[in-house]
Amino acid sequence: MAERIAIIGAGSLGTIMAAVVAKNGGDCVLIDTNEAHVASLNREGATVTGKLDIKNQRVVAITPDEMDGIYDVVIILTKQTVNQVVLEHLLPYINEHSVVCTLQNGIPEHSVAAIVGRERTVGGAVGWGAGYASPGVSELYTSPEFMIIEIGNLDNVYDEKLQRVERFLKLAGGVTINANLEGFRWSKLLMNATFSGMSAALGCTFGDVLDDDKALKCVVQIANELIQVARAKGITLEEIVPGKDFYKFECSDEAGMEEAMAFARVVWDVHRPQKASMLQDMEKGIACEIAYINGLVVAGGQETGIATPFNDIVVQTVKAFEEGTIPFPTMANLDRFPCPAMK
Repeated sequence: MAERIAIIGAGSLGTIMAAVVAKNGGDCVLIDTNEAHVASLNREGATVTGKLDIKNQRVVAITPDEMDGIYDVVIILTKQTVNQVVLEHLLPYINEHSVVCTLQNGIPEHSVAAIVGRERTVGGAVGWGAGYASPGVSELYTSPEFMIIEIGNLDNVYDEKLQRVERFLKLAGGVTINANLEGFRWSKLLMNATFSGMSAALGCTFGDVLDDDKALKCVVQIANELIQVARAKGITLEEIVPGKDFYKFECSDEAGMEEAMAFARVVWDVHRPQKASMLQDMEKGIACEIAYINGLVVAGGQETGIATPFNDIVVQTVKAFEEGTIPFPTMANLDRFPCPAMK
């Protein structure tokens, strides 16, 4: 009997994943609380624009109250801000053979495992960016050859549950198994804390950050702080972009800063049109995941005694907007950051 597979969270990534899977002959159900989006997906199919051209691909979508039976593989693509509600609702629909794979931002595996069980938890990250355009329509920002998903588990073993997740996700793109999930997650966190953090704080695209020297210097400092926190926690970053070593962000002089900026321009150039999913949430008036991204670096710094002033400012800026004390972010928010000069 074929496995029943669900993707919880039919935002831009979930919609694109389901459309590609269906186009490749796979089968899954999308689950989301956005009734207009669900209705459009069932009526018109899923449409992907941007770097992929998929029109009206037939998919199946439901709302959480329509869930039934047992799901064998569950992909979680909701925001971490709703994890408690989502995962507790999921519990009656999984059994001891089920596997739950979180592909969310940040480092959610431990909190997911606390609810669904460590033995049922797989984690990883989607290596491509996307945006929600309208009900039933999402835009892919990243070229298809970079549609890689990297997964692993908390015990760093290639077991049967991990293999089942891998088998499904291969229908959506390339899949890499990682034997250092924690190190991989911190590398992915670096990608999000830097450009997604600045995108949210400045209300801009990744390309806008790349084109502004001060913004890019702030990116280097954000990355440098994260690396120091990871080192203090005994975590070794994984290489998640082939041939690109994120330790190049460590620098102590102006020459090192220039090299790190040049490195960032090379790695992120393919993501120029992208803007942070956090910023997309801010535009919609939805609480974003800043606490699970830059906020995680800040918390790690407090735990290890590492100063994180640039991550602090990103968090403070986004929270100030959400609390209504500052207007919607613009590039003018660069004035909130100190000049990132090297000693």
